[in-house]
Amino acid sequence: MTLKVLLADSDATRAACVESSLAELGNATIVRVPAGGSIHDAVAVEAPDVVIVDMARSDRDGLDDLRRVTACNPRPIVMFVDSDDRSFMEEAIAAGVSSYNVVDASFPDVKPIVMAAVAIFRRYRRLEADLEKANASLMERGLVDRAKALLMRQRRIGEPEAYQWLRRKAMNENKRIAAVAADLLASVPSLQQGQASAED
Repeated sequence: MTLKVLLADSDATRAACVESSLAELGNATIVRVPAGGSIHDAVAVEAPDVVIVDMARSDRDGLDDLRRVTACNPRPIVMFVDSDDRSFMEEAIAAGVSSYNVVDASFPDVKPIVMAAVAIFRRYRRLEADLEKANASLMERGLVDRAKALLMRQRRIGEPEAYQWLRRKAMNENKRIAAVAADLLASVPSLQQGQASAED
């Protein structure tokens, strides 16, 4: 599997060091952010697996571009800076930087840094997806419970019968039970829904 790396660096010498180190991976394709171009636009065009940003100094204006990437097209972002600035580090991580590295004249081996950043980013995205799935499941369960309470009140039936009603309707309409529950709740006045929720 080829690893596509987007490199944003205005210093040709430092960029060459990064490219030389990544070349040792054997499966890395390196593309550059065009002169005068934005990282956000380059990510949209190139769809890289990882972004490397090398800053000669802490540049808070440059973080705006990274925030746009994180919001619209998240990718693992590795940042190298040549000065230790705790405040800037916190801002960079908040902007979406996965790996923040302070370097001196002797540039470090980039390979393990990049691979670790990619692995951490992928794990974070999996955890984020699992959390979204869990939240969606809780929301669906809440809809079903409210719909059952409404049916029990309106039809004077028990909880098993209310659930069976929702289940049959879902099968007949080829929908998820949660979707049927949402439709049912949307079809009654909001006051009724509130009463049903209070009695659940």
